[in-house]
Amino acid sequence: MFPLTTTALVQQLATELKARGLLLASAESCTGGLIAAACTELSGSSEWFERGFVSYSNAAKTELLGVPTALIEHHGAVSQAVAQAMAAGALARSRAACALAVTGVAGPGGGSADKPVGTVWFGWATPAGVFTERKQFGGPRAAVRQAALAHALAGLLQRLPPA
Repeated sequence: MFPLTTTALVQQLATELKARGLLLASAESCTGGLIAAACTELSGSSEWFERGFVSYSNAAKTELLGVPTALIEHHGAVSQAVAQAMAAGALARSRAACALAVTGVAGPGGGSADKPVGTVWFGWATPAGVFTERKQFGGPRAAVRQAALAHALAGLLQRLPPA
């Protein structure tokens, strides 16, 4: 089976969210709004996409999403704890029942030994709870961001509650 294109993922996500009567919010750091842009590229997205937060800086994560400064200082912005808090914060600050969050190191700089370039943490919040996952993507900055976009959408599809 070939992987779905971003457009196909968005169309499938739209269908599944509308079937469940759920709204989506996004909380993005390293993707810088790519998820919101992909979702709103689809006509009629206002039926299922409620809002997007671009929280690129640590201050924005705290101010827009309520991620505690201490959490960022202790774990780093690219961490499971922060991805989880971003997803939960997007839910708390929207009318959405589902949220996805992305925080990572897109490169080419900014990596470290334990968080090399291409490290991305995902958070998905659904009525069933908040789920997280770490992925390591290769390639240049644009490739990491596109891979994160596709994985975030596919990950939410996999975690949606039954219709």
